[in-house]
Amino acid sequence: MDLPKSSLEDIEIQLLLEGVYQYYGYDFRNYALSSLKRRIHSFVRLEGLTNISALQERLLHHRPCLDRFLLNLTVNVTSMFRDPSFYIAFRQQVIPLLRTYPFIRIWHAGCSTGEEVYSMAILLQEEKLYHRCRIYATDTNERVLQNAKNGIFSLKLMQEYTQLYLRAGGQKSFSEYYTAAYDNAIFRASLRDNVIFAQHNLASDSSFNEFNVILCRNVLIYFNPTLQKRVHTLFYNSLCTFGILGLGRQESIRFTPCENHYEEIAQGEKLYRRLN
Repeated sequence: MDLPKSSLEDIEIQLLLEGVYQYYGYDFRNYALSSLKRRIHSFVRLEGLTNISALQERLLHHRPCLDRFLLNLTVNVTSMFRDPSFYIAFRQQVIPLLRTYPFIRIWHAGCSTGEEVYSMAILLQEEKLYHRCRIYATDTNERVLQNAKNGIFSLKLMQEYTQLYLRAGGQKSFSEYYTAAYDNAIFRASLRDNVIFAQHNLASDSSFNEFNVILCRNVLIYFNPTLQKRVHTLFYNSLCTFGILGLGRQESIRFTPCENHYEEIAQGEKLYRRLN
């Protein structure tokens, strides 16, 4: 008896993701299925293939196809000073706490192309704390990490980013932080002095340090509940007592194993302090 198309498709997706994990080590098996399906269908069309099984064959036998697949599958929607009120709250509520530490470790998990990493570096410079910080900026995708390391963004975006910077409590002229060259804005090398860019997969890798701040904004929404639980546990185990966790607008610690171990420190801004 033939299986319904949707059931066969689900099997194809499971086999595809299992194959990618077993052969390459990239684990997308617990990403939210609806979002995953859309991206896989889009990539099948881009590759000129007829079905997901054909994509599996190409992925496992043609490494360049995997590189294209990773770029298509991972979500890299970001901007500088995204959600300006979050940065206002960070300045007001978190910076005073960080001033009490002689050295500050910050983990930017799922940093994508780095816009939010540079935003935080700028904020910390303005608060005269950057020299005491080490920022670990991680992502599963090597290519977007390279873009983040380069610190080069489209000049067309700078007007929008300037407005977001000012709304986020920026204290200088935003143009002081970059040099315009042709169609690009090249950000100051000094903003990268205390940043370590490294590959890390939230779905499979473990903790690698103890942090005073962990920022993972608009990443967990793409994970299913099983993977969200894993990542929340990873973050909890990676934060020092009274460390700060920052999430995206649509994300929360509610209904997670760690919910009772945090207090919210900025109403509505998804900034939490670990209590124990």
